[in-house]
Order: sequence, then C-alpha cells, then structure tokens
Amino acid sequence: MLATGATPAWAGEGTWRDIGNAGRDVLVVAALGIPLAQGDTAGVLQAGGSLGSAELVSLGLKEAFPETRPDGSDRKSFPSGHTAISFASAATLQNRYGWKIGLPAQVLAAVVGVSRVKADKHHWYDVLAGAAIGEAAGFLITSRRDAQVRVMPWGDTGSAGVSVSARF
Repeated sequence: MLATGATPAWAGEGTWRDIGNAGRDVLVVAALGIPLAQGDTAGVLQAGGSLGSAELVSLGLKEAFPETRPDGSDRKSFPSGHTAISFASAATLQNRYGWKIGLPAQVLAAVVGVSRVKADKHHWYDVLAGAAIGEAAGFLITSRRDAQVRVMPWGDTGSAGVSVSARF
C-alpha cells in the first residue's frame, strides 16, 4: 500500500520494470548472502531450497495455465515469478532471522509485486498467486536459526493444523 501511495508521476513502465528487477535481485542476494556471511550453511541450503521451489512451481504454473500478459508480450503471465522469488526470499529471511530483517524484506517484496502490475507485466491476481507461492516456499522450507520454538504446519486428506514444539 505504501508503494502505491507514493507512486512518482515520472515512473513509467520501464522504471517500474527496473524497480521490480532490482528489488528481486536485492532480496535474492540477501536471502543467500546473509546466511553465507554468517557461516550458516543450513540457512544457505534452506534459502536455495525455498527460492528453487518457488521458481519451479511458478514455471510449472506458467506452462499449465498460459495467460496473456497485460502488455501482450507472451502467454506467461500467471503467476508472477518475480513476486514468487521475492516473497520466497523475504519469507526465508523472516522465518530464519526474525521480523527485524523479515519486515523490511516483506515490504520490498510487496514493492516488487506492485512494480510488476505497474510495468504492465502482470495482473493483480498473478502477483497475489506469486506472493502466496513465495510465502509458502519460504515458510515451509526454512526453519528458525535459533529454534527454541518451532511451528510446523501439517495436513492430510482429513484435517490440517499447526504443531508447536518448544525447547527449555
């Protein structure tokens, strides 16, 4: 919401495309670079798994549900891959290191999503689907680094829930 309220009048499609590309790249570098810089091998592997799964799911859905982009350039609009990768990065950072890193990352991921709509590359529902894919990948594959408390969603054909465990 902040990104749409502060939209500069000079921001054309090319500018929005550049904002989306830069935001995605910053988030990917942060999701992989922060654990690497901290010597957190498990964090690097989990971030790679989150990003890889978000990308694979996005590419698979683009092939399964070909939809024309708003600018008419091709039929790979659904879902937004930029948004999926951005939210996977943000969710990985938040889940692994907490809200102090996660909140700014989530805001930047939202800006990436808005940029994809403003650049006329995606419909709003493409971005929403990409965000859901990225969030799911980041939170399901990444675990808290200092896991005193673990929260794990679960589900089967008859029910679903959340399991919480704590170490004292």
